[in-house]
Amino acid sequence: MAQNPNKKQVEQITDMEVDFAQWYTDVCKKAELIDYSSIKGMFIYRPYGYAIWENIQREMDRRFKETGHENVYLPMLIPESLLQKEKDHVEGFAPECAWVTMGGSEKLEERYCIRPTSETLFCEHYKNVIHSHRDLPKLYNQWCSVLRWEKTSRPFLRHREFLWQEGHTMHATPEEAREETMRMLNVYADFMENVLAMPVVRGRKTDKEKFNGAEETYTVECMMHDRKALQAGTSHYFGDGFARAFDITFTGKDNQLHYPHQTSWGVSTRMIGGIIMTHGDNNGLVLPPRVAPIQAMVIPVAQHKEGVLEAANALLDRLKAAGIRAGLDDSDQSMGWKAAQYEMKGVPLRVEIGPKDMEKDQCCVCRRDSGEKVFVPLAQLEDQVKELLDSVHDGLFARAQKNLEDHTKVCHTLEEVKAFMESEGGFAKTMWCGELDCELKMKEQAGVSSRCMPLKQEKVGDVCVCCGKPAKHSILWGVAY
Repeated sequence: MAQNPNKKQVEQITDMEVDFAQWYTDVCKKAELIDYSSIKGMFIYRPYGYAIWENIQREMDRRFKETGHENVYLPMLIPESLLQKEKDHVEGFAPECAWVTMGGSEKLEERYCIRPTSETLFCEHYKNVIHSHRDLPKLYNQWCSVLRWEKTSRPFLRHREFLWQEGHTMHATPEEAREETMRMLNVYADFMENVLAMPVVRGRKTDKEKFNGAEETYTVECMMHDRKALQAGTSHYFGDGFARAFDITFTGKDNQLHYPHQTSWGVSTRMIGGIIMTHGDNNGLVLPPRVAPIQAMVIPVAQHKEGVLEAANALLDRLKAAGIRAGLDDSDQSMGWKAAQYEMKGVPLRVEIGPKDMEKDQCCVCRRDSGEKVFVPLAQLEDQVKELLDSVHDGLFARAQKNLEDHTKVCHTLEEVKAFMESEGGFAKTMWCGELDCELKMKEQAGVSSRCMPLKQEKVGDVCVCCGKPAKHSILWGVAY
């Protein structure tokens, strides 16, 4: 039995069709994910929101270690003189830098930047520890916060201080570094799709959109409910540019000095914003089961009746023993309140048991994604709950994949792109000559930015969508967060 999808359970949440931005803020607040602090642009991660990040972190960290990476931690302050060593890099971050100028009551001799990213610090360290080809590769990752003085902010999507991981690796050859760049892009894509149920488009950024100081930047782009793009993660190939700027050299097998080749890659808490905007609905949050803090919430029905609480606790113990993240609500709130509460908080499954269920040796399991109710024999509880969690994941992915496919359109002219964006929006797939002038013209006249040149290139025409010259790449355009 499925619930009526038109019946709204949580009145405090604005309908996304009415005001998507307000819907998003309402979900962040009502689902108790985040709160505002007294400092503009800096947010408080509430326990439920932080628990999602901990699950993301745990799953990603395991993948990083499986690919040979080690975790390190570097200082949060960067001397200005160190930051200045890589010109393109510092110019890109200069508007967002926050500076420490006082130590106690004394003015510092040199300003310190609160890290917006840590390439320069890693390079300073690598110069001290890389001397021979035997010291390579260096496969390091750091979990930390960074500070970028953004002018505007939104929960999870754009913070002045946000949590992330940043991988920084050094390699003996450009081939090894490029292989690492693509390996980590694929780790991200696999994680987004198989853990977060978010389909991605893998591609390369244009020179205009690439990371400051990088030779090549690769991205995983996701489409949200409102058909805007979210850059969910990036992986960069730096070549030996940073190594030359910081004079990092190693003695190769040929006994000659060489510069190592570097990569950097990162994802952040903005992924939580992506989860909200990919899967949420007008009743609130919808969490993919593999990162949900609570995968199954046990709710006793008519808990005042004899044996009901004991039966509910027995279900809880069995689910936990099976490795399922489960909870129990035995509060005195009404059944309707509990159903709406866990609907809003996006718990993938509700497991309900009452006197009638006990008579039949069953429980009722309600899916958050579809509202479908399934009666499960108690003897099959663990296996069926695990199967249902996988089914919820698959259902969420299929729905998001359909949204991506239905709103990706081949366009052949700038006017077509503009009309598509004004009428429905999504990803416009076109051909492009590769020139910056056309990229800027698309932004100015069609209101779109280049999202990526997909790794799976498609010939959808012969000429550039903007200027009519022979095309070099297929490219996706869209409006981004």
